Amino acid sequence: MTDSIESDLDVILKSSQDKSHELTSSELYTVTHSFLPTCPQSVRTKAYVVLSALCQRLRGDAGVDTNLQDDKGTHVVYRAFESVVTLLLSDSVEHEILAAISFLAALFEVDWRAAALIFQKDGVLEAITDALDLFDTSAYISQAVAHLFAQASGHKSCRAIISSEVGWLERKSRQTSDPVLRASAAVALVKLSKGMRADAMEVGGLQEKDSVSGDEELVRLMKGLIVEEHDTSSLGDAVEGLAYLSTDPRVKEMLADDSSFLSRLFSLVPRKKGASAATPDTPGTSPIFGTVVIITNLCAYKPHLSEEEAQMAKLRKMAKTPAGAAKSGQSDGEDPLEDDEHVRRRGQKLIASGALDALTAAVRATDSRAVRLAAGKALLNLIEDKDNRGKVLQAGGAKALMTIIRDLLPALSSTAQESKMLQLTGAEIEPIQALAKLAITASPVQVFGPNEDALYDAIRPFSVMLMHPSSNLLQRFEALMALTNLSSQSAEAGTRIARVDRLLNKVELLMLEDHILVRRAATELMCNLVAGSEEVFNRYGGEKTSAAKSKLQVLVAMCDVDDLPTRLAASGALATLAAHPTACQNLLELQRERGRVLPILGQLIDPSIIPPSDVVDDEGSLSSEAQPDPGLVHRGVVCIRNFFLNFEDPATQKEIAVEADRIGITRALVGVVKSSAGDSPVLRPTAEALKWLLSSGIAITG
Repeated sequence: MTDSIESDLDVILKSSQDKSHELTSSELYTVTHSFLPTCPQSVRTKAYVVLSALCQRLRGDAGVDTNLQDDKGTHVVYRAFESVVTLLLSDSVEHEILAAISFLAALFEVDWRAAALIFQKDGVLEAITDALDLFDTSAYISQAVAHLFAQASGHKSCRAIISSEVGWLERKSRQTSDPVLRASAAVALVKLSKGMRADAMEVGGLQEKDSVSGDEELVRLMKGLIVEEHDTSSLGDAVEGLAYLSTDPRVKEMLADDSSFLSRLFSLVPRKKGASAATPDTPGTSPIFGTVVIITNLCAYKPHLSEEEAQMAKLRKMAKTPAGAAKSGQSDGEDPLEDDEHVRRRGQKLIASGALDALTAAVRATDSRAVRLAAGKALLNLIEDKDNRGKVLQAGGAKALMTIIRDLLPALSSTAQESKMLQLTGAEIEPIQALAKLAITASPVQVFGPNEDALYDAIRPFSVMLMHPSSNLLQRFEALMALTNLSSQSAEAGTRIARVDRLLNKVELLMLEDHILVRRAATELMCNLVAGSEEVFNRYGGEKTSAAKSKLQVLVAMCDVDDLPTRLAASGALATLAAHPTACQNLLELQRERGRVLPILGQLIDPSIIPPSDVVDDEGSLSSEAQPDPGLVHRGVVCIRNFFLNFEDPATQKEIAVEADRIGITRALVGVVKSSAGDSPVLRPTAEALKWLLSSGIAITG
């Protein structure tokens, strides 16, 4: 019998791809009756796939994008299933009524807007409650109704009509003879409670923080179901209920402090693909999704807002505050259980109980986009604590993140697909950010393994995060740092990074960013690309164009900022570029135009070269009394040596030599010789620069 139903479902699935095919009454009967609790799990799993395909096809027939939940598409799906549901509910046979209720609950998981329209139709709720009276001894009917209410309670449009059944749900959540019914009823109550509270807050009603005491009993109930029960249905409902409740700070602490519960919860995630009832389109059909959501909620940090964002949030909160709330003394302060230290400790408890293995297993076990995005967010939160990063790598976290990212960024073959890639949401960027954090603090071999292809595969997502319009400044900074680490591995990595469309333009723009860390990271990446990519080297140093000269001017300016790492990176890039005659010609033109190139290069060697009158300490410029940095000295000497040796025209040589001596570069080079040890690598380029000055008619004294 099972084989026959699965075969029929396969036929329906195949025909769903044919736009000219219309669902027959027998096909509708097969689909609606495949969700009966008496059907094997394999049948119900396949039925979810078929129902999802049918809904997508129906929305496609409406002439709309199947990913959009528009009114037109919703009504097409509604019309396809409404009549069969109402017909079955009007039957007097338990089997048929049970099929209608089970199917409607499944439709909520696949296309909730259409399901909500059916649920809200006049007479539907009455028929369902009549079934409870008619079959009051039927466990199947009670379980199906409780599960349906649990699904519908997650949606605002359905909560108002379900609220009349709260009494029945409360009674069923307290009984102990049927754990499946108990769990489903409890989930419905949780969703109703949380949902109605959220609805009230939208119009300035109840405050979320005052609600926990009424939920503690439900938390204990669901924890008990997970720890003590082994029925798959009750486990799934209990996990889903806790996923809703775990948004509350005090519930988070309750769960995080119970290591035996956490271990049992994490054991529900199968360790290999195919060991779960979850399907790609219905993550709620197994405990996997709920478990990952609980982990995510427990380790979620508050968003770090800029001053402007914090002010806007405060204004929005004031607008929603009920009249008289301030007078009554209600506090608008943040819950201390949500501060970074509490979140960090909860993350450590999660890891100690096996959360990392559960997250990586969840990514392997299902193709569900929702599960994978939730896992990516959880890993990002856990990686926020640097002490956890090594443990994440050991648990296979980097590999799991790459799996998630490959799902988000499929192989591209056209400009249109590239454009679609940049439409990723903020949540879809989070797995990339998590991988970037790992790539910043660990060697690429530790993160990506010995296979260079895995390292190259990471270039694209990091580039996407860098250039994506919704990325924040922190994400761009971390993308720059991650790409810098990758570019340091090989010339091939640098070349591949440089060839990413529009990336160099973005990096050059960020080199002028006001934020010192972002500016530094962009300059360090450009330094690596200049040294590792022939194309970037030529872009800056091999072209006699105004664009190339402007780029050199930016690098020279970066050698004069009040940030040592930025100056080291910029001067390192200049030292490499100055080996090319064309770059030196462009630098000479800049010197003639602005008179700043030689003084800035000289100041790398000796900060006293620029007169004190040109220095404003309070504004971040360099002090003439600053001690020379060995790294800057070496880079400055190489820059000047290369600059000197790339001119053969005697008149030009004389011009440069006289100006360098006037500025104090000769004295600075002599000082390097005096202060350097005999085996110092800076001595040779210094001696070559002094020899060039001597041959150009400059007297060397001291």
